[in-house]
Amino acid sequence: MERAAYFRYAGEAARNVVFPLGGIGAGSIGIGADGRLRDWEIYNRPNKGSVNGFSHFAVRAERDGVVLDTRVLHGPFQGSLTGDYLGKQFNSFGFGVRREHMSGFPSFESCALSGPYPVATLDFADKRFPGTVKLNAFSPYLPMESRYSSMPVAMFEFTLSNTTDKAIDYTLFGCLGFEFRDPATVSVGNDGDRMALNGRSVSDPKSIHYSELGISTDWAETSHQRHFFRGSWFDALEVYWQDLNRPGPLKDRYYQDGATHRMSGSRAVAEHSTLACHLTIAPGESKTVKVAIAWYVPNASKYWVSQNALIGEPKDIPSVWKNYYATQWTSADAVAAEAFARWEFLAGQTKRLQAELLASTLPDSVLDAVSANLSIVKTATVLRLEDGTFYGWEGCHPDAGSCEGSCTHVWNYQQVLPFLFPDLERSMREADFAYNQLPGSGGMAFRLALPLGIGTSNDRPCVDGQFGNVLKAYRDWKLTGDLRWLQQVWPYVKAAIGYAWHPDNYDMWDPEKSGVLTGRQHHTLDMELFGPSSWLNGFYLGALLAGSQMARAVGDDDAAAEFAEIYARGRKWTHENLFNGSYFIQDVDLTDKAQLARFESKLGQSNYVRGSIYDLYWSDEHGQVKYQVGQGCEIDQVLAQWHAGLYGLGDVFEPEKFASAVRAIYQHNFKRRLGDEANPCRVFGLEDEAGTLMCAWPPGAERPAIPVPYSQESMHGFEYAFGCQLMMIGELEKGIEVFAAVRDRYRGHNRNPWNEIECGSNYARSMASYAAVLVLSGFAFDLSEGRISFAPKLQSGGRFRSMWSTGTAWGSVAIDDGEARITVLGGELSIDEIGVGEITFKAQAIDHFGGKPERREGRSVFHPGMGMMLRHAGITATNQPDIASL
Repeated sequence: MERAAYFRYAGEAARNVVFPLGGIGAGSIGIGADGRLRDWEIYNRPNKGSVNGFSHFAVRAERDGVVLDTRVLHGPFQGSLTGDYLGKQFNSFGFGVRREHMSGFPSFESCALSGPYPVATLDFADKRFPGTVKLNAFSPYLPMESRYSSMPVAMFEFTLSNTTDKAIDYTLFGCLGFEFRDPATVSVGNDGDRMALNGRSVSDPKSIHYSELGISTDWAETSHQRHFFRGSWFDALEVYWQDLNRPGPLKDRYYQDGATHRMSGSRAVAEHSTLACHLTIAPGESKTVKVAIAWYVPNASKYWVSQNALIGEPKDIPSVWKNYYATQWTSADAVAAEAFARWEFLAGQTKRLQAELLASTLPDSVLDAVSANLSIVKTATVLRLEDGTFYGWEGCHPDAGSCEGSCTHVWNYQQVLPFLFPDLERSMREADFAYNQLPGSGGMAFRLALPLGIGTSNDRPCVDGQFGNVLKAYRDWKLTGDLRWLQQVWPYVKAAIGYAWHPDNYDMWDPEKSGVLTGRQHHTLDMELFGPSSWLNGFYLGALLAGSQMARAVGDDDAAAEFAEIYARGRKWTHENLFNGSYFIQDVDLTDKAQLARFESKLGQSNYVRGSIYDLYWSDEHGQVKYQVGQGCEIDQVLAQWHAGLYGLGDVFEPEKFASAVRAIYQHNFKRRLGDEANPCRVFGLEDEAGTLMCAWPPGAERPAIPVPYSQESMHGFEYAFGCQLMMIGELEKGIEVFAAVRDRYRGHNRNPWNEIECGSNYARSMASYAAVLVLSGFAFDLSEGRISFAPKLQSGGRFRSMWSTGTAWGSVAIDDGEARITVLGGELSIDEIGVGEITFKAQAIDHFGGKPERREGRSVFHPGMGMMLRHAGITATNQPDIASL
């Protein structure tokens, strides 16, 4: 299949497509592959399935004052013809298609949406309409530019083409509803460069209900209507369609009592405004109109009740805070004004990211997984707090966040923020250390409490989350080389490691500093292990190894030596005692009830893990400890090596044993037909769909009567991390197969390609997919030493191409026989050495283009548009497998 065809959704493949448009922490508006606007998640919380009144775009063609045709810019409707459960009374299931979908009006007989993210291209055509319409829809997505990427705006470029032999007068209509909780006032703005219609709620501007929404254009010839016709029954749309089918400009309709009037009853219609852009197009020619929808809901609050209490009394913190974007812009109109003022830059950089993704030699399924999940940071899964701190849910319920608090053991997996928006990733480290870490012991809650600063959640520290923060601090330092930042966070990092043996660790992870976790170990599968496992002990070992290197960098030689010594003991024990000849297991006696006795503590009572230790973990009927792995082959058993390999940390696991374990997971856990596996848990794949199970027990391995939760599920973030591990050991075909198995479940006909699910929609863990960019390009980084390097694992037709990113810059790399071209596309890259394969170049001595790099502190500094050309006979991509053979 051609790449363009792979990313095209039409016909049955368009059924479930919703492409999110919005800002990081600003919410989003979805556009379907049929052009319908849905999922208006702009009010600081999820809102799946929502509409915003009758908001839509439409187009009219006329010639010599006669209307030729008028159509809503929608394709065929593919939802329920019986109705929508989310509709209002008398407009829901059993009453036909929800009226807000505008399916009762003429639309286009064909519509297709093409990606990949972050730009959606929609093509509309109909033999009855004299012309075609192409729409590019996007929001600013600029790596290294978190402010622009946080703009609460959806940007649209409509290209109208006249396919007839005579000139036609076209009108593009944008109809925008104002479905606020309170009534809306509508204002018109025209500064000579831009025409805007803005709705504002009459709420107090400090209220969480205060809302603004606007539509604007920089097209010169426009007309507008501020209000729908007010009447009863179906009057509003009746008159609206008449107005659209009347040739010439719209006649404004304005009601003086707009601030107080509100229609009532089951057929009540919110205020709507319509903006019209008028253009004449000669035969065979095209013109492009730019339109923006911007929103501004500045005040956020904690609308949910936490499942966990705080430690101690909550601090006196205001319960309402501003969205980050409200500290950067003063209104929806101000957002739109900057979007138009910088349109070419914002659109150009966003399209450049898409172009680099499309130009890469990554396999289609891998590129699909990488690009699709870039969208998660643009959804209601995330917030940006008033000071800019990044905050994430795990995912989304239909109308609320799912699992609060930037959960460390979930956000461990994602690799989008550190490589594309590193300032936001570092803000997560800083918030965790500042608000989640207990002074004294170093133990860390794994969910951040809001409002920020109110206190620390009473979560029991979680092994993978706590030690994951250490590994991520190491990564974030190496991505930037910022020693000052490392020095600032080092005391917290050191304490986080030392919690393993601290006397106040009521779960007694490793009181003897043996390098082996033997205590009660909370983890991302929401319960606890008793007894060592390579999965959680790997995190501990990785944290000790990273800690020793960070300690050495900041001059804490005693900590460096101690951590290295504990690491060496624990690594030796792990390999000697947990590897069964094929894979790593958990060392636990399932029949030993007595092992639970020392953990009968009232501390750390999290939402799932509360009550008597015996009620939670002992089954009298089975005579076993519940929720353990035992002799199972668990998908994350060597996950720590995934982290270590990505960050250049070294070998936490012996390479031969690591490779054996990864191959065993593929052998036992990867299933080509999930329908043959019994799954009592959540169903993310079924029937003929393939996937990788969380845990499997090969023949001869004792299976716990009640195993670790979620064992039979196929959760995508875990699958991506595992697929990357296969690629790391050279099993490229199998790794690609694992990625493809996930993405085949998201092909539009079955599920939405831009909504991978786990504990809710737009699930954060799926951003683990981005790691494949690093693995397949063999990208290594150590900005503390001023080094980056590439060692591609595959090629296409003798060449390799990919994007790359550090904590300061991003760009592209293209490798052919004899040369490598490295281009900086954003940010600033300060380096001393560049490696390609086995060859290392000094940055000062290589050829450059796009300008001469400046020298700063002994390094060469490259800015956007600049780059390096590396030439050497030893540079080649042809010694790697060709993607066509995989």
